[in-house]
Amino acid sequence: MADPQTILSDKKVTSQELVEQSLENIKAWEPSIHAFLEVFEEDARTQAKQADSSKKKKGKLHGIPIAIKDLIVTKEGHTTAASKILENFQSPYDATVIARLKKEGAIIIGKANCDEFAMGSSNEYSAYGPTRNPWDTSRVPGGSSGGTAAAVASGESLAALGTDTGGSVRLPASLTNVVGLKPTYGRISRFGVIQYAGSFDQVGICTRTVKDNALLLEVLAGQDEYDATSSREPVRDYIGVCGKNIQDLTIGIPKEFFGKDVDAEVAETVLAAVKELEKLGAKLQEISLPLMYAAIPTYYLLVKAEVSSNLARYDGLVYGKLSVDAKNLREHYLESRAKYFGSEVKRAILMGSYTLSAGYVDAWYKQASRVRTLIRREFESAFKKVDIIAGPVSPEVAFPLGSKADDPLKMYLADLLTVSQAVAGLPAISIPAGFASSLPVGMQLTAPHFREDLLFQVGHAYEQSQNWWQKQPSLPQ
Repeated sequence: MADPQTILSDKKVTSQELVEQSLENIKAWEPSIHAFLEVFEEDARTQAKQADSSKKKKGKLHGIPIAIKDLIVTKEGHTTAASKILENFQSPYDATVIARLKKEGAIIIGKANCDEFAMGSSNEYSAYGPTRNPWDTSRVPGGSSGGTAAAVASGESLAALGTDTGGSVRLPASLTNVVGLKPTYGRISRFGVIQYAGSFDQVGICTRTVKDNALLLEVLAGQDEYDATSSREPVRDYIGVCGKNIQDLTIGIPKEFFGKDVDAEVAETVLAAVKELEKLGAKLQEISLPLMYAAIPTYYLLVKAEVSSNLARYDGLVYGKLSVDAKNLREHYLESRAKYFGSEVKRAILMGSYTLSAGYVDAWYKQASRVRTLIRREFESAFKKVDIIAGPVSPEVAFPLGSKADDPLKMYLADLLTVSQAVAGLPAISIPAGFASSLPVGMQLTAPHFREDLLFQVGHAYEQSQNWWQKQPSLPQ
């Protein structure tokens, strides 16, 4: 593959050249990785031609092809959430993030594959077949935004949007050697994003470089009148901090993030990356976040409870056109949801309904809500001592396809190091940090609420001191 293009590249290339490069890579890679569910080939070519013929640059993303996770509604094509129950659904409107991309001149190249309704850590739960890792197609790319990350890693798209509920952008970014950001809860509008768990979901960004990620966040961040959970917090100068030194920053290293549950080679790789931050002038300080181990049960109790409510609307009557042979409404509900929902979605609905049932809501849901507050306070206390927290993203490198798909607990534990930030609503980013067993490893940086600028400052400093982001997978023979 040629040298990787970036959005902020100094190379003088036309939009048509960028789109054709993306389409060529899609044609070459898709038989091996299945990162896309739908590609808007002709529309992209038409828009690229219009962008190049325009006398005035439309915006910061003028003529740039970007992929979109199939959980975010677009007027183009279909939005299925990788589920059979939404197989034919076409949105009459664009999500706020799509409208903002288009306002800045971006071209939507296609819809990326994902776990059904974003429920999964491997992208094996898509109703339309799994996405495979470009670095080793016998392995998973991570999930649920596996198609998002794989599209960027393989050069199919210069950037891509995903969603991150408990690690769904950061995990695949780590396993595919790209930059993946989960912003602070409320930093980006969720209007037009199909809900998994509304009090956790955030639109996330995958790019090749930290600076490209900062540019996308500047475009997407900010309050939205259509989303009451979006924040009025001012949008910072994210690109401007890229290049600032990190000599005045203290980086916390939680001992729990390097425990026995983390593969030794992964831990060693990330510790080497942390040492590079020290060489760049940052001060390192060991800290403790003991409630990290409570984050997994807390997270899964809360999100599954939200799922049981959120997915009640999907019945095949309003969204999608389903073939159901039913004599009455009750039979329709039973048959359509049993037939068109996948196994992980059914499991989530059952778990959530149980959690919220009489006699259990106080013992489980309310108790988990209290622990959520304690986890948030633990992070707030840590950030009084340090500016940023560093550690691994995933406890292991990309695992083989099928190795955890039939064991939900093992699959849930893939999120061990990413759910605590989601529970606390904090921003976190995965930065390419090296390789273990010839597979990518990401370093996770976590910052206080609305301090994404610190993530970009530290992430860019590390990235520029190394060349990991320039490493690209080879096309399978």
